[in-house]
Amino acid sequence: MFEFLKQYLKNPRSVGAIAPSSRMLAENMMKPVDFDRAACIVEYGPGTGVFTEELIRRKRPETALYIIERNNEFYRQIKEKYGELPKVRVIHGSAENTTRYLKKYGETSADYIVSGLPFTSLPKELSDRILADTQKAIGDDGVFVTFQYTRVKESYFKTFFDLTEKIHVKKNLPPAYVMVMRNKR
Repeated sequence: MFEFLKQYLKNPRSVGAIAPSSRMLAENMMKPVDFDRAACIVEYGPGTGVFTEELIRRKRPETALYIIERNNEFYRQIKEKYGELPKVRVIHGSAENTTRYLKKYGETSADYIVSGLPFTSLPKELSDRILADTQKAIGDDGVFVTFQYTRVKESYFKTFFDLTEKIHVKKNLPPAYVMVMRNKR
């Protein structure tokens, strides 16, 4: 928790929270993921790995997991902890390049993208690039799952995706909204 707070103080616009996500938030972020059918899952902004731990625990051994982290310290921690696991790739980079990373490793699309990115505090231009690339990465059949602490970006997300489900998670600091989205049909 101390490392998380330290990174927040150094990079408030890219870390976006003062504490790691709760177990309850992690549970709700996993609900939309059909682990029995997922062949490729991407995680944006794992931070200290609260969602990562659940993704690794629940995914099938043959499911590929791509973890994209921009923050140097969080990347180092995640790489050290998960970098040697089979079918797990930890990428030091930006979510705006997801389709490039997937192509590099021979993937055509992601079944699920699970995001811990703080879109409320990211610059709009970066958010636009990330969400446009997310649209390409999930294609017609994939699902994008993210959480936000407020609903202020809900209409913004709807310019890119159809919002198919919203879950209010009160047992988190602060409370959060899980948003489940698909590409517009």
